[in-house]
Amino acid sequence: MATDYKEGSLDAPTRHALPWRDEGWYDEAALDAELRRVFDICHGCRRCFNLCDSFPKLFDMIDESPNEEVTDLSAGQIGEVVAACTLCDMCFMVKCPYVPPHPFDLDFPHLMLRYRAVEHRKGHTSRADNLLANTDRNGALGTVFSDVANWATDTGSGTTRGIMQSVLGIDKRAHLPAFADIALTNRAPALLRAPNPDAPGFGRRIALFASCYDQFNDQTPGEAAVKVLAHNGIAVRIEHPECCGMPRLENGDIPAVASAATRIAAHFAPLIDAGHDVVAVTASCALMMKFEWPLIEPDNDDIRKLAAATFDISEYLVRLARDCGLVPIDAMDASIGVHFACHARAQNMGPKAMEMLRLIPEARPVLTERCSGHGGKWGIYKDNFDTAVKLARPTVRALEKTAPDYMVSECPIAGTHLQQVMAIGGSTQVPERIGHPIELMAKAYGL
Repeated sequence: MATDYKEGSLDAPTRHALPWRDEGWYDEAALDAELRRVFDICHGCRRCFNLCDSFPKLFDMIDESPNEEVTDLSAGQIGEVVAACTLCDMCFMVKCPYVPPHPFDLDFPHLMLRYRAVEHRKGHTSRADNLLANTDRNGALGTVFSDVANWATDTGSGTTRGIMQSVLGIDKRAHLPAFADIALTNRAPALLRAPNPDAPGFGRRIALFASCYDQFNDQTPGEAAVKVLAHNGIAVRIEHPECCGMPRLENGDIPAVASAATRIAAHFAPLIDAGHDVVAVTASCALMMKFEWPLIEPDNDDIRKLAAATFDISEYLVRLARDCGLVPIDAMDASIGVHFACHARAQNMGPKAMEMLRLIPEARPVLTERCSGHGGKWGIYKDNFDTAVKLARPTVRALEKTAPDYMVSECPIAGTHLQQVMAIGGSTQVPERIGHPIELMAKAYGL
């Protein structure tokens, strides 16, 4: 008998705009009802059991409850499930069969975001989360006082790291990124070079969005991107108007994200009108500009324009190779372990880093599609660090399986975390660096 009922969904997933200006969105009774509705669906499905720690926590709590029902869960237990979510979006993007337009209308990450938005509005965001989300201020101070800051945050600085653990809850074992001496945009005049006039892509222009990490911490990926792009004829300018707001999104501070998105989109609007594409080196920033901002401010023309003009760096080079070709690349007889970072996967563009590295003659990239476990700032906390290490171990084993000559990740923080997990596990294959794939493109070009 014919029926319109479908188990799961074969339709392309869609996402609803976030109604964060609607007072009903913050109603705690309605939120609790929605949490329990969704958790009950997840409890019956369990396809996400091997993603982040939210799902094992949820399933164990239900299984150990008196009636093995979601109704048995306390508010505190629900809070534990939310706290374990890293907003990686993998459940929505690759696992859940019940995302919109399915009638169940399930968007687990944005439900976790709604809970955090309610808590943030009530002033329940921790001091450490608020402090760490102020990345531009932290980065500016860190670069000015880089010697002192890097000494204090090094894992070998027992006293200062012990204080940070006691006061802020940041695990003293967790690797923290070192600060550069000079911000990347301040180094731009010395870094930027004239575009190669003989390259097939000559005449194109991009504005390279420097993430906070590119701007204030590890500048190697940004430098490599500038060199590869200029070598391929692209006129580059480096822009860091301000943080993309991902750390504030993790806190549920949606008004602050909306405000930053509006300002940044307005900053880039005249550049886009003048013919620039916008390219982000860090996958999280590309995800924010392409997907999250349009869901937060769907009626903002500048944000829509920016979303359409934004590319991840690997995505851009693959597109450039397809549209007009690249300058010939020297052969690199090397195996490459490629970590497919969650925020690159969530952009729904395919494994562009793999596609880019395959453009290098004789290179043999091998993809690992597993979470690093770090989850932005989530993994550095004492309450989460051991779990972050546990979640990374399968990823490490997958990367080490082929004993690659190089390892790379599209997420800079994931790379250093995976490196640390290898060292903790006593690996004999710990590389000197797990950098961004664009660095190997620069290496192949001899740049």
